[in-house]
Amino acid sequence: MTRYLKYLLTVVIVLIAIAAGLLKYWDYVTNPWTRNGQVMAYVIQVTSRVTGPVINLPIRDNQSVKAGDLLFEIDPRTFEANLDQAHANYDQTLDDLVVLEKQVEAVEASVAQFQSAISEAKSALDAALSQLADAKVKFQRNQKVVDKGAISRQRFDDLKMRYEVAISNKDQYVAALLTAKSAFLQAQASLAKAQANLGAPGADNARLRVAKALVDQAQLNLEFTRVLAPVDGYVTNLSLQLGSHAVANQPTLALVDVNSYWIDAYFRETLIGEMRAGDSALVTLMSYPDMPISGKVDSLGWGIAQADGSPGYNLLPNVSPTFEWIRLAQRIPVRVHLDKLPDGVELRLGSTASVLVMTGR
Repeated sequence: MTRYLKYLLTVVIVLIAIAAGLLKYWDYVTNPWTRNGQVMAYVIQVTSRVTGPVINLPIRDNQSVKAGDLLFEIDPRTFEANLDQAHANYDQTLDDLVVLEKQVEAVEASVAQFQSAISEAKSALDAALSQLADAKVKFQRNQKVVDKGAISRQRFDDLKMRYEVAISNKDQYVAALLTAKSAFLQAQASLAKAQANLGAPGADNARLRVAKALVDQAQLNLEFTRVLAPVDGYVTNLSLQLGSHAVANQPTLALVDVNSYWIDAYFRETLIGEMRAGDSALVTLMSYPDMPISGKVDSLGWGIAQADGSPGYNLLPNVSPTFEWIRLAQRIPVRVHLDKLPDGVELRLGSTASVLVMTGR
């Protein structure tokens, strides 16, 4: 009897162990877990917008900064001089526009004067044509009777002279009208040229806009000599020193965005079938093994780089040899966003993490 009890106890223990193993395996399958996780964050490469020597560096390596804090300052004297020059150019442009406006007004007065001269010349020509018509009628009428002695020769010669003078006056006023019209057309061309030189009125004037843009650009360049932190974060791997020459659009230091941390967990492809965005997750950092952090699955990766098939020597595809009876599961990245951090936990970019995802099955 005692022997049977021993056998029964052994069977029970084995069954319990098998059940515990199956339960653990089922828990592993339904709640996938990986040790291949990494703390990630956005790293901002801070660059200067202008070139010049660094004269102020109030930060040190690994320092915490707030958005808007001064990171470093470039010598502003050159840019102050450029701003003064831009202001002077703007003032000169205003003076030039005043001169051009006066020129337009003067040419407009000339156009009005020549237009008045045309009107006067037309009036004078009309009077001359009337006098010519009258003199012509009298001359032709008396020309027929002068030989008959109806009028004296002196009277006829006087009428002939008046007729010839009327013709001369008409020709003179025609020439004056043509001259006035020619001068009017020249004045109109001068007015168009003066108006083109002046450009649009007020703030729409092209020269004024260019001068203002130069002032704005110089002002911006002066402001760019003070490089400010774009986000809250940590200065990392600072190599910039006082006197260093900052080059425009060249990275000078790295800033880790403190508000952008997440976990990249790499799960075998066999374990992600039931994962969904929004699943709860539990993250354990290697730095803090006894302080798990709750989080949620944000998204699952849609692709990874493939080594097989990539171009190699002579542009032929690289293919790695594999054992036919072994198929290695690929690792798919899963992004996990963390909830509130426990007191005393500090995240560091690149540190190792273990991640457990509860799929809800």
